[in-house]
Amino acid sequence: MHIEESQLKNFILDSGLVSRADLESAEKEAKETAGNLGKILVNKGKLTEDDLRRMQAYILGIPFVDLKGEKLPFDVLSLIPEPIARNHNIVAFKKTSDTLEVAMLDTEDLTAIDFVKKKVGLKILPRLTDADSMKSAILQYQKSLKAEFGDLIAEDVGQIKSIPDDKLDDLNESDLKKLADDVPMIRIVDTLLKHAILQNASDIHIEPQETQLLVRYRIDGLLHDAMILPKNMAPSIAARIKVLSGLKLDEKRLPQDGRFKIDSDGEKVSFRVSTLPTYYGEKIVMRLLRDAVSGFTLEGLAFHGSGLERIHTALKSTTGMILATGPTGSGKTTTLYTILDILNTPDVNISTIEDPIEYQMKRINQTQVRPEIGFSFVSGLRTLVRQDPDIIMVGEIRDNETASLAVNASLTGHVVLSTLHTNSAAGAVPRLIDMKVEPFLIVSTVNIIVGQRLVRKLTDQKEKYFLTKAEINTLGKSINLDKVLNALKEEKVVGKSDDWEKIPFWRVKEGVSPSEGFSGRAGIHEILKVSPAIKEAILKSGNADEIQKIAEQEGMLTMFEDGIFQAVQGNTTIEEVLRVISE
Repeated sequence: MHIEESQLKNFILDSGLVSRADLESAEKEAKETAGNLGKILVNKGKLTEDDLRRMQAYILGIPFVDLKGEKLPFDVLSLIPEPIARNHNIVAFKKTSDTLEVAMLDTEDLTAIDFVKKKVGLKILPRLTDADSMKSAILQYQKSLKAEFGDLIAEDVGQIKSIPDDKLDDLNESDLKKLADDVPMIRIVDTLLKHAILQNASDIHIEPQETQLLVRYRIDGLLHDAMILPKNMAPSIAARIKVLSGLKLDEKRLPQDGRFKIDSDGEKVSFRVSTLPTYYGEKIVMRLLRDAVSGFTLEGLAFHGSGLERIHTALKSTTGMILATGPTGSGKTTTLYTILDILNTPDVNISTIEDPIEYQMKRINQTQVRPEIGFSFVSGLRTLVRQDPDIIMVGEIRDNETASLAVNASLTGHVVLSTLHTNSAAGAVPRLIDMKVEPFLIVSTVNIIVGQRLVRKLTDQKEKYFLTKAEINTLGKSINLDKVLNALKEEKVVGKSDDWEKIPFWRVKEGVSPSEGFSGRAGIHEILKVSPAIKEAILKSGNADEIQKIAEQEGMLTMFEDGIFQAVQGNTTIEEVLRVISE
């Protein structure tokens, strides 16, 4: 499957798409950097990615397919789940009794081919295609899903008995149970859940309004309207979700919390359910937690450079605290699980106390808090310390007692990992002091603090552009551009002689919608090492601004600076970083 550089060079020359001078210049660069000739020509704008793919297809003898404007059968398209299709740029377009033809942008993506082969049990025939064809095919998932979803809902809504508002309060538990077990209602709720999983949503919001029931999904951190349903369906949907999550059916005046798990196309997904009484009825929010999420690496979470080194250095310590900070939904728990995965070796005992257990991990003793029976972080942590652990993870430090116990555990020879709700890494120190942790204990225990947010990642539907002098000056008022440029040069993202006017940034291509331009999220981070100078500042004042200033002087990239670093890499846009930082 490998193409010799000489083969490609000769073919490009014969095609006449690139001049000999440009080709020789790219060939020289490829030799100097041990890079790929085709990719260098694409990066220089001398060839389009699609031209390169067509040439590769011809040289390799792989058929090239053009799917632009083609209507793909949904039963064939849906053989590959949408998240896999999007992430690996692979779609199924033709099926026989024993083969499945798949269109790909990279036919050497053996992981994707192997996954599809195992899932469908057919012989896979890879075909090369271009970016526009892939975009057109992936768009059909949403269109087909919305059509299937809308038809199902429309069909089932007509079968649901309408309940007048003044009769809602008279419904007893057995009436509600009948509503929940109604076949159309079961189908509607199942479709809502399936649709959310396929859309890669992190939360489902079911919100009763004055005249309708609004269903919204949070995808890549932003809420999107998914469906508007008739108001009379609200009690039945609430009852069905309560049955699934084991909540009291006839309790509508008090908030309730529950959870349930479903298996969707072989993927196990847990739903954490929260109900809240509002003026027009019960609002329900469900958080989706995918059990199979694993294999994260710190690099995969977008940690890099000196920040990554600081974390690895902290992981070598056998005592002390590692804290992850940020608002709700900023990926703190995922960062801690990834660190636990690195620390999870046969010679250590790892125990966690969480609310909820978001991912299940092998060889780690995970405990769920249950406040309703008096089992809190505090009581759980007291017991954990008596269980001979080497490493303890506390889901969140929320109160004085949990903070005190976590600090004492790290003083007595344990590594403690936990999260805090603060806006920056430096903000963790005054937060701990507010929780009555003495400054001298903070400097004795805390090794490293990770502050983070999540930004949406750009897809292939992106284009490069350059900042003007005025834009560079404006950006320079908010961040230290020299520090970011040095980091980019150190990590060889840009050339040694490049300056900001020569460095490209990226944005969504003109005419492409945000839902196609972005897919998935990655972290932007600041990693604060508790150095001797910072220890001194904590003992003296514990002021977050002072700690932040020292950390920056010692080379820490702020979240904003790390965001700009990733914008240069083409992972995200400057506008997306600004949106997340200003929230």
